[in-house]
Amino acid sequence: MVRIVNAMQPLKGTFCMFKNKYEMRPTTLIILVSLFFVLCGNIAFFRNVFAIFPVSSENIVFLLFLAVGLAVLLTFVLTLVTLKYTIKPLLLILLLISSVTAYFMDNYNIVMDDEMVRSVFATDWPETFDLLSWKMGLYVLLLCVVPSLFVCRVKLVYPPVKKSVIYKIITCVASVTIIVAMILGASGHFASFFREHKPLRYYTNPSYYLYSTGKYVADLLHFSSEKTDMAALGKDARVVKVPGRDNGRPKLVVLVVGEAARADHFSLNGYAKKTNPLLQNENIVDFSKMYSCGTTTAYSVPCMFSSFTREDYSPQKGRMYENILDVLTHTKSIEILWRDNNSDSKGVALRVPYEDFQTPATNPVCADGECRDEGMLAGLDRYVAHHPGKDMLIVLHQKGNHGPAYYKRYPKEFERFQPVCRTNQLEKCSRKEIANAYDNALLYTDYFLSRVISFLRGYDGGYNTAMLYYSDHGESLGENNIYLHGLPYVIAPDAQTHVASLMWLGGGMAEVVDLQKIRQDKDLHYSHDNLFHTLLGIFNVDTQLYNRDLDLVSSQETIVL
Repeated sequence: MVRIVNAMQPLKGTFCMFKNKYEMRPTTLIILVSLFFVLCGNIAFFRNVFAIFPVSSENIVFLLFLAVGLAVLLTFVLTLVTLKYTIKPLLLILLLISSVTAYFMDNYNIVMDDEMVRSVFATDWPETFDLLSWKMGLYVLLLCVVPSLFVCRVKLVYPPVKKSVIYKIITCVASVTIIVAMILGASGHFASFFREHKPLRYYTNPSYYLYSTGKYVADLLHFSSEKTDMAALGKDARVVKVPGRDNGRPKLVVLVVGEAARADHFSLNGYAKKTNPLLQNENIVDFSKMYSCGTTTAYSVPCMFSSFTREDYSPQKGRMYENILDVLTHTKSIEILWRDNNSDSKGVALRVPYEDFQTPATNPVCADGECRDEGMLAGLDRYVAHHPGKDMLIVLHQKGNHGPAYYKRYPKEFERFQPVCRTNQLEKCSRKEIANAYDNALLYTDYFLSRVISFLRGYDGGYNTAMLYYSDHGESLGENNIYLHGLPYVIAPDAQTHVASLMWLGGGMAEVVDLQKIRQDKDLHYSHDNLFHTLLGIFNVDTQLYNRDLDLVSSQETIVL
């Protein structure tokens, strides 16, 4: 411990290069910073609290206790975890992270649960730059830089070690006593707060993101200590013949993983604006009630490719077990290629051929810093030619409707719906402008999917061709002042979980699947749970993992060995 403390001493000069002016004890500084967090960094929290417990004579004591209790809780935690030479560095780091967190919670009404933390760690630099704004800079200035100057100028007065320990104990005991007393003093309100309105705690800053980060790190540590080797799945998988469902042609399937495409903005689902003018002229099967596994890409993509249902899935299981791409690979007769114009495959494509199309080095359709999804089609003819007569699955991971800069997601010629929001600060735009920019990006997805169909149609004579489209999650566009995505599934609005999904079948494929049943059931309630088994069904893969009830094409009725 002595070595650790001595190692931290240089951080004083690193983090605070200002002449000390104010003298105070560490506990006093912690209390002041905790009060600052509560008063200035929790606007979203109190906005949501006031919506349920409005300021009134009946609620005023509870609201006061809630604010004080949050400050006392932070004081307790910071007192418990800080050492002599870690107080200032830790406070400065928390001020920075909390200022950015406050910006997103105040303006987009998002929360920093463990899945959002996972998404943050999975975000690449281009996605990060899309989120930067002058308003965020103002938040950092007022909620981080200004209080950090104060923290740096404070000269901490430390009592002897024995007294420091005693003071810590007194502070922690006093904090717990105050919290318990306030809960008892407004027990009825707090019972309602904790039992009936649990989602409110998601908005506490920095309390909840600290808890979420701890949960995320604990999950990683648990995984690394529990298991290092990935568990194989579907080693028994093999492609088989199905009577009446095999015309002798190999299969060429393109799976498009969409980004942030909500179902109710597809005109195929009845949306007033014509966001699918090209697809509506194709022989499309539209799944109008498809629901996502999660509300972030980092969660949904591994989940939709896993063998687990949403209820049984966890990120830990996603890392521990192989996915559908691995199962198809085990057949030794299906070629797989993943092309990505998003951040990455979120671990799904680590064991299959992977190509990154986010830069002009590989993507021929790039301009003004944006590489278009259409570029992922380049060279696919060569890929097919290199695997003659083989079953093939090609996965195309779209940039799609990645927000908040929707206006960047499409070429200028697709700006059909106007006026549009031309900033990543969505709160500055009207709902109409946001929706128009978002819908123009969907219009480009419509074009991209039509290009995929055109590519497949060129092989319809020699292959059974098909395109599947699943969006990873939906998107909030300002309804109830909620933007983007990532809310915990239990409180996420339908806009974030009800996703666009469709299927196109070439002539040969239509002969070997139960097309009548597919059309008959297209408006049933489906989810990402269906993808794993649908791919097994399309490729006629026999394995104990297969569940015919979850197969959208229901192709395996009788197996012929």
